[in-house]
Amino acid sequence: MRTPSGAESNTIEDPELTATDRAALLALARSAIEAALSGRPPPGLPGVPGVGLRRGAFVTLEHREGHDLRGCIGHIMGDRPLGEVIRQVAVSAARSDPRFPPVQPDELAGLRIEISVLTAPVHVATSELCGLVIGRDGLLVRRGRAQAVLLPQVASEQGLGPEAFLNAVCHKAGLAPGSWREPDTNVFTFRADVFVE
Repeated sequence: MRTPSGAESNTIEDPELTATDRAALLALARSAIEAALSGRPPPGLPGVPGVGLRRGAFVTLEHREGHDLRGCIGHIMGDRPLGEVIRQVAVSAARSDPRFPPVQPDELAGLRIEISVLTAPVHVATSELCGLVIGRDGLLVRRGRAQAVLLPQVASEQGLGPEAFLNAVCHKAGLAPGSWREPDTNVFTFRADVFVE
């Protein structure tokens, strides 16, 4: 996401996380990656209230110069405490994103961390998808075993309108364009509290 350092882009009208929560979660993500890359045990969870919320989250790594994507992994369901989710997906974004080689220790200082904390996904009927709001709504698409997620900021960054955004999430899931219109495809929307180092 192309926001200035320390900026926030909240697609949630009244986000639950405080500035202290956000700072602690960003520090946790970085320290978890540092520990994993150096073979140390994972860091403990910080003592801030936001760590205990049960929310899904994504951690995105970008090069500080040029803002090129370097890794992005998430956990969409709010079935675990947020601190545990951040600690796990931060390491996965650095080491397990299949689109990129694992991050090397000497790269980490040149990477910027962005966290997107998600609301619970809400199923949306095809007839209601005309209400999709670009820049506010993220998408989750499921059909059989195929599934993909696009965060709210992706549509804004790539200049996608609602239909193109829906086709993009289908493409990411390995589905044909327009599959979101078919009855076997389930589409969910969610919002995100997005913050960056």
